[in-house]
Amino acid sequence: MGGRFVTTRWSLVLAARDHTSAGWQEALNTLCQTYWYPLYAFARRSGLAPEEAEDVTQEFFARLIEKGILQHARPEKGRFRSFLISSFRNFMADEWRHAHTERRGGGAPTVPLDRQTAEGRYALEPSHALTPEKIFERRWALTLLERVLERLGEEQARVGRERIFEGLKVFLPGALDATPYATVAEGLGMKEVTLKVAVHRLRRRFRELLLEEIAHTVESEEEIEAELHHLFSALDG
Repeated sequence: MGGRFVTTRWSLVLAARDHTSAGWQEALNTLCQTYWYPLYAFARRSGLAPEEAEDVTQEFFARLIEKGILQHARPEKGRFRSFLISSFRNFMADEWRHAHTERRGGGAPTVPLDRQTAEGRYALEPSHALTPEKIFERRWALTLLERVLERLGEEQARVGRERIFEGLKVFLPGALDATPYATVAEGLGMKEVTLKVAVHRLRRRFRELLLEEIAHTVESEEEIEAELHHLFSALDG
């Protein structure tokens, strides 16, 4: 990988906790968008009702903003994902009831969550005995893959390859469709060998974007590779 990720390591967390930085709000929004549903799913699998899960997730993100919880996140303490779920678990156990009571009477900011969408997604979660921790890990992994797929789609659209991308994305990680190469090639009017080359390039770019996303919340190249391995393990679990 060389030095490609030096400028992105831990950058999202650092920017989100620095209120004076130009990209503070954008970084915080990105963290919220990435982690709100995995945390919501963790709360639901822990036994909370939909309204309670929404409230505790909102309260937690409000605390990230108000109380400086992010200031305690440090690269030397380990992965941000581990820090976040540990903080959320502690918040649920020790602080939420008191914070919930206070919030009902105050006007502090909350993170807007779409409970209807969240419950629709949660209804599709595996019904077998996934622990709250495992469902968090799985949703974190899927959310990252969704973000990368969106970024890749935007890139392809900018160069006028929307139709080709729609055909080829079934061959990317996380896709459930097992359509044969020959079938897709025929639909796109391409030779199968040409399609395979295009898929190879698209997968390579997908991996590059995925590594960039992972690098935002880890510190070293070794952690990037380890986190990539953990991501796919979470999907298999």
